[in-house]
Amino acid sequence: MKAEANLLSGRGNAFIAMAALVFLYIPIATLVALSFNENDLTTIWTGASLKWYAAVLDNSDILHAAKNSLIVAAIATALATAAAIAAALGVLHSSSLHRTAVEGLLSLPLLVPEIVTAVALLMLFVLAGMPLGLFSVILAHTVFCIPFAYYPIRSRLAGLDPALVEAAADLYAPPWQRFVRIELPLLAPGIFAGALLAFISSLGDFVITYFVSGPGSTTLPVYIFGMIRTGVTPEVNALSAIFLLASIAMITLAFVLLRRDDGSNKTSSSP
Repeated sequence: MKAEANLLSGRGNAFIAMAALVFLYIPIATLVALSFNENDLTTIWTGASLKWYAAVLDNSDILHAAKNSLIVAAIATALATAAAIAAALGVLHSSSLHRTAVEGLLSLPLLVPEIVTAVALLMLFVLAGMPLGLFSVILAHTVFCIPFAYYPIRSRLAGLDPALVEAAADLYAPPWQRFVRIELPLLAPGIFAGALLAFISSLGDFVITYFVSGPGSTTLPVYIFGMIRTGVTPEVNALSAIFLLASIAMITLAFVLLRRDDGSNKTSSSP
């Protein structure tokens, strides 16, 4: 009886998991399928066509928005990752009281509603007299992305063997050399994971960008929102599908590189 109950419980959990996956991915699959619709009306299927993808690639406004998104995401990721590395190293060598306080402050942007952060940044830029544009978006995304880059780096740093750094210090290696020659290579997987997470978060952010952007600094999420306000067309679906494909490609690349790094580490550590 107990074995049968466990079997039924396992089947029930599997059914719930499958239902959740279907509920999560059916809308995405529908969007991708409708992006190939030949008809101008999204909900009426008349045949498969790639004309909407061609229309997206020929749209100069979309290409300009994509360029802005990549510029903002690349610069914000670099700045946020550098700040996250410094914060992780500083927290590691601080007292437990300071460590708890700093990590609590770093987690606040993840807990505070994004609309609150957006309004606060907008008020700050206005009070500082900073014109809204690409620079303000980069600053806002840098602040927003630091926690996303920090936690993978902090997790990787916590798993490092402190004896390696202590041995380098015993050999009279200065702090910068210990960081460059020992800590940085060992932190590389965590840095890459944090940077990728920050890049994807910046690339897909809408709320903060919508509030702090100005003329000429429209990013892809803001541009897609503007297209939806005038009516959903297969062109919007095609643009969203390209956006989705780019995100999947980056995540797949990160997974492959991290697996390769773990495999090389196991090989090098084996006798």
